Amino acid sequence: MKKSNYFIWMIAIVFLSSCTNNEEVLNDSQEQAQEKLLTVQEVMNKIDETIQNEGSFDWKNADDQLLWSATVHGSNLLTVGYGAKNESFRTKNSKTGNTIKSAILEVIQNNEKTSKKDALIYEDAILNYIDVKVDNLQTIKKLRKLGNIRYLEPDGFVIVNPNQDNLRSSLSSSGCGFDGDYISTADYGTLSTGAKIPWNYYDHKINQAWSYSKGRGVGVGVIDTGLSANQANLSYKFDDYYSGRYIQKYGTYIDSNWWWSNNLDGPNDRCGHGTSCVSAISAPNNNSGDFIGIAYECNMVSYRGTSDVVLNDYHEKKGVANALIALGNRSDIKIISMSVGYPWSIGRVKDAVRYAYSKGKMIFAAGGTSTSYTNWYGVIFPATMSETVAVTGVEEQTSYNECDVCHKGSKIDFTFVMERGNNHHQPVLGYNSYTSNYFGGSSVATASTAGIAALVWAKYPYWNRAQVLSRLKYAGHFYPNKNSDFGYGNINALKAVRGY
Repeated sequence: MKKSNYFIWMIAIVFLSSCTNNEEVLNDSQEQAQEKLLTVQEVMNKIDETIQNEGSFDWKNADDQLLWSATVHGSNLLTVGYGAKNESFRTKNSKTGNTIKSAILEVIQNNEKTSKKDALIYEDAILNYIDVKVDNLQTIKKLRKLGNIRYLEPDGFVIVNPNQDNLRSSLSSSGCGFDGDYISTADYGTLSTGAKIPWNYYDHKINQAWSYSKGRGVGVGVIDTGLSANQANLSYKFDDYYSGRYIQKYGTYIDSNWWWSNNLDGPNDRCGHGTSCVSAISAPNNNSGDFIGIAYECNMVSYRGTSDVVLNDYHEKKGVANALIALGNRSDIKIISMSVGYPWSIGRVKDAVRYAYSKGKMIFAAGGTSTSYTNWYGVIFPATMSETVAVTGVEEQTSYNECDVCHKGSKIDFTFVMERGNNHHQPVLGYNSYTSNYFGGSSVATASTAGIAALVWAKYPYWNRAQVLSRLKYAGHFYPNKNSDFGYGNINALKAVRGY
């Protein structure tokens, strides 16, 4: 009996030992697999898989291997947002914030075997984030275990199209164009000054709203690709008829492939997209015979924060965030228009949006315009944020249909008619003087809706953001309801400024 029990125990011990050894081998194998650096293609495949299965992507839900691989492929740049859950910015020096930053840098120094000077790449003066250099997977793991970390994002990683075999590392031409178009005479009307009214202004009763407001005195900021130096109507002819009206342009974008470059590229548009957005909002009503903007007496401040419409580059993300801070700090600016974006959230831009929002700004954001890189996604960031007003473009017809390249979804707040049955879009000023072009997508829809908001705010200068937004909703086609894809719909500008 004893001998039999002894034999059974020996078998059990051998079996358990064997299982333990197998588990150790399995665990070692799994750990080695997780420490393998994924290729760029593998990173994008994982991101695409997440979007297909869950409908969205956020780096906070990525596993350590994916985040680390993207960081390494993005020049080892990691952006660390710190502080409490919604503590996006600070108004004064914070002892708690400094303690958190010190803990972050201590983790990096210990795991990367580097100095604080070499680890810290950039520290924002207002927003609660820092850029650091990371090479080690263990650094990622230990940072994620720290308290008061809001996000870790590989901001140097450039997205590529998961639906194409030939991966490209740059989207530098997205939304860009310099050539003028021949504008059909059927696509505009003419004022007594000789200025041209785009065809779709009549759909929104903008021409009738001008009897009550033209945007006089309201400051609008546009964050985009800048403003052309070659378009007279957006420079020295801007206030031909309205003395004191001003247009200004600045630049926060650094045109460089190197993260360490600090040479600002200036305010001038090298794409054409930003010039079109500024035109849709504020082009003047003068005798040049060109197309006018919706709020043609408003003041305009243009920021070149990006090279194109897709914010996939480190300097683009940083440039847009810095432009939001600058416009947020200006008391003369009430409205910010952003016809740019990204398939998923960018921490530093989200922080900057919240900062500008805290300053009372009404921020309009494009719902998304499909390109070969974004047609696999729904409403894009930052239009997905509750602090922004999301806009998309629709066709000119009785039923609502998004334009041929426009995104739609539950995050959309308003729509703007900008595409006809002949595929003609909204005419705007061209990149060069005495030229015009058709401008489409959610980009022109967003800028134009910002222009309507300027008309309302100029009519009621003592209103706050919430009151203006409430009036825009009231003038929306679906009000008091909200459509699941098109928000409150097209805005009747006459009703918006008049109240009935």
